[in-house]
Amino acid sequence: MDAAVPPRNTYPGAEPPRFGRDGGSSRHGAAHRPAGRGGPQLKPVLISVGIIVVVAALGAWALVATRPRPPAKPSATSTHRVVPLAHQSSPAAKVAPATVSITWVGDMTFGTLNAWPSAGTGSLLDAVKPYLHSDLAVGNLESALGDIPMTKCAPQEKDCYQFEAPDSTANDLRGDGFAAVSVANNHTLDAGSAGETSTDSALRGAGLKWAGRPGQITYLVRNGIKIALLGFAPWSYDADALDIAGAEALVRQAKQHAQVVIVMEHLGGEGDSYRHVQPGEEYFLGQDRGNSIAFTHGVIDAGADLVMGSGPHVLRGFQWYHGHLIAYSLGNFCGFNTLGLDGYTSISAMLHVTLNATGQFVRGSITPLQLVAPGTPQADPNKTAISYINALSRDDFARNGAVHISATGDLGGP
Repeated sequence: MDAAVPPRNTYPGAEPPRFGRDGGSSRHGAAHRPAGRGGPQLKPVLISVGIIVVVAALGAWALVATRPRPPAKPSATSTHRVVPLAHQSSPAAKVAPATVSITWVGDMTFGTLNAWPSAGTGSLLDAVKPYLHSDLAVGNLESALGDIPMTKCAPQEKDCYQFEAPDSTANDLRGDGFAAVSVANNHTLDAGSAGETSTDSALRGAGLKWAGRPGQITYLVRNGIKIALLGFAPWSYDADALDIAGAEALVRQAKQHAQVVIVMEHLGGEGDSYRHVQPGEEYFLGQDRGNSIAFTHGVIDAGADLVMGSGPHVLRGFQWYHGHLIAYSLGNFCGFNTLGLDGYTSISAMLHVTLNATGQFVRGSITPLQLVAPGTPQADPNKTAISYINALSRDDFARNGAVHISATGDLGGP
């Protein structure tokens, strides 16, 4: 809101009165009487003349006393300059431009039906809660919420994984510092459509925003900046990342109503063999897992300001594209007895990015993590994620926007 402009100072009072000579006519005696001995006859004349002289003197004194005085000249030794109030100005208060800080984490699971942490699902994040407090903390919720029977996998089915956590998990996430989650992933229907409804209900009850359902754009405001969140994954029950033209259209729609547009993607194969971002379609377990480069570049061309990724369960490289950051995957964030904790799958990170009100990058960093049994994230004293991401970024995006992260975890600018 524009600051009120103070009224121009005015000085009270009117112009000094102007004085002129008194009007009127002087009366002369009816007839001139010659001087003679008659003293009594001369007395009235002398008295009249005296009165006239006194009146004239008083009028002259009034003119001098009430005439406006010119301002006094400053002394030769004075250096002080008096400035009228109307021309004085006070230093304008410097207001920092509005920004929004975003924290993104990768894949989150909290167990399977009735196999949850005894201290509650929120206990998995106790060691990293201090790093989650930003204007907007978001992660990939790769689980149904509720206590509904899981239906995704047939008994003894190989290479099929299904996750479900109690609906209280939404409150735990809110208490840990999260403001929103992406629900666009391959675990949307782990408990069927009833599980999807239960998940949405739990998130709503906890006051958490979510994005990733077909056609969904989620709006929120931080520091006066209107933000649009969109989530995509390569399945028709989510906002479909295989339909790149449709994703671009949804981003353009969001850009018409928000200052900052953030896209969360869940793309690519899973595991150590899928650490690199490859051109073209990726396939895993016979499924088309999308074209990461075409998708991320397309949504930025359509107006996205930041793209944050998950899905492969390992870290991937970071890239600058037209001045906007793409973090292709942050790996695993937490998983209670559900995720592999060997090698690359145990090395993870949290991404911290600050954008201004037009979506431009201001600064960024990562917090390197390591997952320890039973799937709890902890700050990694060795900061292994920094060297992993730098190597992957160089390999995949050399001379094409590779992001470099300093030894302290800070992202070099575009």
